[in-house]
Amino acid sequence: MADSQIKQVAVIGAGAMGRGIAQLMLQSGLSVKLFDLDSDMLDDAQKTVFSMLDKLVSKGKLSEQLANNARDALSLHSADDLHPCRDVDVVVEAIVERLEVKQKLFTSLETIVPDACILASNTSSLSVTGIASVCDKPERVAGLHFFNPVPIMKLVEVIGGQRTAPDVTDTLSKLVTSLGHVPVVVADMPGFLVNHAGRAYSTEALQLLLETVTTTQEVDRILKAHAGFKMGPFELFDLTGLDVSHAVTESVFNQYYHEPRYRPSPLAAKRVEASLLGRKTKEGFYTYPRDTNDAVVPTDVPDTLPTSVWLDASCQQWGDEFVATLHSLCNKAGISVETADTPSSDALCVCAPMGKDTTTTAVDAGLDATRTVAVDALFGLSAHRVVMISPATSPAYRDYAHALFAQGNYPVSVVNDSPGFVSQRVLAAMVNLACEIAQQGIAQPDDIDKAVTLGLGYPKGPLAWGNALEPKRILTILENLQRLTGDMRYRPSQYLRRRVALGMSLSDTGTQASQA
Repeated sequence: MADSQIKQVAVIGAGAMGRGIAQLMLQSGLSVKLFDLDSDMLDDAQKTVFSMLDKLVSKGKLSEQLANNARDALSLHSADDLHPCRDVDVVVEAIVERLEVKQKLFTSLETIVPDACILASNTSSLSVTGIASVCDKPERVAGLHFFNPVPIMKLVEVIGGQRTAPDVTDTLSKLVTSLGHVPVVVADMPGFLVNHAGRAYSTEALQLLLETVTTTQEVDRILKAHAGFKMGPFELFDLTGLDVSHAVTESVFNQYYHEPRYRPSPLAAKRVEASLLGRKTKEGFYTYPRDTNDAVVPTDVPDTLPTSVWLDASCQQWGDEFVATLHSLCNKAGISVETADTPSSDALCVCAPMGKDTTTTAVDAGLDATRTVAVDALFGLSAHRVVMISPATSPAYRDYAHALFAQGNYPVSVVNDSPGFVSQRVLAAMVNLACEIAQQGIAQPDDIDKAVTLGLGYPKGPLAWGNALEPKRILTILENLQRLTGDMRYRPSQYLRRRVALGMSLSDTGTQASQA
């Protein structure tokens, strides 16, 4: 049941978000006044809400009595006259994403609603502080950002503006909990939490594509197989629409005064210009209807194995178990592993860099680059295997490595030279951005992980992932990426640096200075 302080709610806007919010409130026992300028939109919203209530009853998730009560508790109103809001406890607006329109609505509502009424915006991108700046009582204005579809997506961002009273965010958080959803309290910063935290996955994937490290299909395959993402970044772009994703990235980048971590990709801009937007235009990074075979790793594997393998010292930095796995792989294939300090003249040289490319690793170790390949050890060798070549790697030794790591019928992706392969770059960027969000106090560490798993559907929260992959390794990957690329997008967050130096968990907020 809904929070006892809240009895009546007004929802302004009867589009997809507004009707979803209305349904959630109704099925939780609240009375809802639904407003829109379009009477047809109101009628359609009512039909949709009632239909969804019927479905809940048929599935045994809502009693017939509660459904009937919910139907009776919904009233429809024209947004031309907001006076029915005079007795509501909370107003939630879900109208067009234009600052001046929302400001005009809230200033009108202030002359009507009770003094204790909370004014909440469902904005996904606008400044809550900016919306509240025209209000006489900005302390009662907050963000209440639901995700679509509202009844299913459990996460709700509760955003306090610069002048929002703490008891307002507390009340909204309790309301969200009473609705059966999960609130996370977020500071009013660009992108809030979810849209902010999601930038790393998408921008780093586009950077890999821009650098011609590999193809869209391979990036998606690697990240789904290695890290367990349900969708690869390019599949996700096609689902949400590249125009939408690119616009959000540009917005966050500009609002952060061109912070390099959020830098948009010129490749995305060009594809938007060409209307290669994804599913809605039938063509994006994939063509629709999509050929499901494009998600399958090609099975054509070279059949010639190397005569011997020499393991570079970089393999040992991933631990004895990883080195033992490499030995076992070679032994099962009938290939000897050389134990001399330097490789023989025909050995396949295998390295396992951490945030470095094959070129740098081969040169630093004085290896013959034509016979040197790298393998990604971040997630071990238990699933999809990624082999990285340098521009100098000979085709024969590239194929030797492919054949070797495909032993046991494992899928293999062969990628071009890139500091940090694919997974190391993307995961390190994600963890680093989450650390910076924590450092800026935008949200608490547990809430960051909670929001990312619920709002973005990631297999793990980024801070929990950083802990699992070892914070020191993440830091090393980032330091090497920044050193080799010279790109400030990879500079490690101070939050990460300090916790690695102190041996602390990334989920640990640490001791805070007392406030006077």
